[in-house]
Order: sequence, then structure tokens, then C-alpha cells
Amino acid sequence: MARILVLYYSSYGHNSQMAEAVAEGIQSAGHDADIRRIPETAPEEIVKNFGFSANEDHAVIEGPDAVGEYDGLVLGSPTRFGRLPSQTASFLDTCGGLWASGALIGKPGAVFTSSNSQHGGQETTLFSMITNLLHFGMTIIGLDYGFDGQNGVEEVKGGAPYGATTIAGPDGSRQPSKDELDGARYLGKRVAETAAKLAG
Repeated sequence: MARILVLYYSSYGHNSQMAEAVAEGIQSAGHDADIRRIPETAPEEIVKNFGFSANEDHAVIEGPDAVGEYDGLVLGSPTRFGRLPSQTASFLDTCGGLWASGALIGKPGAVFTSSNSQHGGQETTLFSMITNLLHFGMTIIGLDYGFDGQNGVEEVKGGAPYGATTIAGPDGSRQPSKDELDGARYLGKRVAETAAKLAG
């Protein structure tokens, strides 16, 4: 049985919901999923004034070395001006020892993100995370077109071949749709199934 880490940062809960859907996909394939949060690094005044909210049901990751204990990783982060937010980047910047250990080499990795608009830089954020996973030596799993829910233009929807995504809207009020959550579930299932095959 594979153990997959779903590691994410979220300011307003959209990526928290996506993380839970990824975990559901992992579990649907008969494997174990652990959800962990990347620590908040913004000053308390910013957190309070902008209404950031963390899902306290998800523990904060113990540190970068803990990531290497898993058979796969699904990494999630919001999009900030077409790039990773400082919280996610700061955590990844602490992963030198994880990289040096080679603990993730050959293991499957995947990514997910959110943005406030359909063209808000989701793909550049996904690629930023994928770049880190490639430096860790991971085997990248995308949201392939076996998941048909990312196709079509009849409604606003996230999803890209590079990872699962959701669109929050300019004021953050739009919540992940069924198709977007299903995409995250599909991605989690693919990562778990690939991890089990690689381990076998």
C-alpha cells in the first residue's frame, strides 16, 4: 500500500478543498493519504486584515525531511501574480537537504493550484512547482485527458494537462466546482496507482 503526501498552502480555503479531493482520490485507489499544510509566514497583521484562514484539521508539515518518507507527493499552492506565493517558495527553499538525500528520486509527483481568474497564471504556477519536483528527481504525473471533465467551454472551469486547478473569482467567493474537485480526485488516484506500480 502506497503512502502519499498531499502538501499544500492555502490562504482562503480553495486549495484546502482541492487537497481533500486529492486525498479522496488516493484513498479511492486503496492507498493512504496524509494531508499537511505549509506553514504561514505572513505577518499576523496581514493574516488578520486580509482574512486568511487555515484549515486547522490539517496539521502543519513537520519539516522538509518528512516529505521524503512518502511514496509520492501532490503539491498544491495558490497563484500569486502568475507565480508561487512566498509561503510555498519559502518552504521549498528549505528543501536542500531533502534534495541532497535523493529521497524523492523516482517517486511520482503532481501539482494543483488556484487563481482568481481563468487566465491568472495557473499554468506558470503549475510549472513552477513541477520544476521543483523535477529537481527532486520525481516522475511527474499530469491531469491527463483521461479526465474528460477539464474539456468543454460551457462553463467556467479549471484543469490543465499539467495539474488540477480551480478558479476562485476576483473576490474569492467562487468555490471549487464538481468538475474541478473530480479533477483533483482523478489526479490523486493516478499518483497513488503510479506509486504502487513503481514500488512493485
